[in-house]
Amino acid sequence: MKKILSIALCFALLATFAAGAAEFTPAQNVTFVVSSSPGGGSDAFARTITNIIVSEKLADINFIVNNLTDGNGEVSRLTVATAGGRLANHTLLSMNSGDCGDMLDNTSNRIENFTPIATMAVDKQLLMITPEGKYKSFKEILDALAAGTPVVMSGSKGSDTTTVEALLEEIGYDMSQKKYIAYDSTGDAITAILGNHVDVVIVKPGSAIEYAEAKSLIPVLALSDKRFSDVPVLADAPTLNEVDSKYKNVERPIWRSVVAPGSMSPAAAKYWGDLMQKVTETKAWAEYIEKNSLLRDYRSLADTKAYITAFEEQYLAAQE
Repeated sequence: MKKILSIALCFALLATFAAGAAEFTPAQNVTFVVSSSPGGGSDAFARTITNIIVSEKLADINFIVNNLTDGNGEVSRLTVATAGGRLANHTLLSMNSGDCGDMLDNTSNRIENFTPIATMAVDKQLLMITPEGKYKSFKEILDALAAGTPVVMSGSKGSDTTTVEALLEEIGYDMSQKKYIAYDSTGDAITAILGNHVDVVIVKPGSAIEYAEAKSLIPVLALSDKRFSDVPVLADAPTLNEVDSKYKNVERPIWRSVVAPGSMSPAAAKYWGDLMQKVTETKAWAEYIEKNSLLRDYRSLADTKAYITAFEEQYLAAQE
């Protein structure tokens, strides 16, 4: 009888140990890597998440936001993908569809090298000009292109570049005529147009609002299937089809996700996935979504893996 009890006790202790081993709690500072410069949409995304976790006391964690922009952001993605040891469970990366596209275009790094944690929101874009610029509307820009006049545009890398390419394809031009200068962040691209170094800038609504309110930038085209009617200062920007009915509207929604190193443990991945869901349930996150004119699109750990993997497959197929 004692022997049976001893065996039962051993199994009970092993079960308790296994349950404890399945749990994860950060044991050191957590690095949240951003592949673009401070001031851009990805930077605001990462800092909003970390600020909410800290201010709402969702977890007792110290975060370090690391803007690692080298190699068009590829250094950051490779650094996170290959992080091992204790770093694997204590490293996060802000990734959006533009980042993913750049990675697929320029490297052999793939989504399978990461642990997708959560998709948090979807973003769109628009074009803006300055009041002092040579063009007063997107119709004038179309007329200039039709006359063979080069138009210079600034924007961020990644998703902005992809959307510009889609826009040019729809209106029948290529990058050689509409010159595009890719900066490390939307903030840098806006600085370029405010200095009158370019003719037009592509931005996300959240980055555009304060400039539209100050009337230092004027929205001229909504890169969306409908106007940004919920944002009064951006509502006057027409869609492409409204500018000229022979064109279809152009939009390339930008998903914003959190990913981690491929070697992150399942327990750590579950911890971070659960924590990201808690972030999206806060009032502060709702305010961030509204302020930046984003669309709510939370996806869980499993759904995010399927979602991003499908994006990768479709993206690579389109390049063949």
